[in-house]
Amino acid sequence: MTITIGDLIPDLSVATTRDEALQLRQLKGKNLVLYFYPKDSTPGCTTEGQNFRDAYSAFQAANTEILGVSRESIRSHQNFINKQEFPFDLISDPEEILCKAMDVMKEKSMYGKTYIGIERSTFIFDADGKLVHEVRKVKVKGHVDEILEIVEGL
Repeated sequence: MTITIGDLIPDLSVATTRDEALQLRQLKGKNLVLYFYPKDSTPGCTTEGQNFRDAYSAFQAANTEILGVSRESIRSHQNFINKQEFPFDLISDPEEILCKAMDVMKEKSMYGKTYIGIERSTFIFDADGKLVHEVRKVKVKGHVDEILEIVEGL
């Protein structure tokens, strides 16, 4: 199961920092930005989260909720949220169920070693829960502004 443009959000239950079993399909009625990032508290991931945090009120004004996703534990996510004052939830996906559904697990390399990790990606679902836009291989600089512009046009 890989979600593509036009598909509905996966009918999955996910663990978030506020809810042990959030049903993704229950999020209809608002647009949703689902952003995947490699690791809590690393430079690029922190900057991306801060950019979403700083634009959060503009996303709310555009009837849009934000959820960040990585493989870290709820405890790690909660520390990340507390330190960065994120106003949105983070999803813990250690079994990579949501990551695989969205096809963000990719071969990467660092210091000459290859491994499988999360490719920084952002998905936008409309208020009906349908995937309307995706950005893969995200570059952090300017990304949140691009996503905000898209949701304001929905």
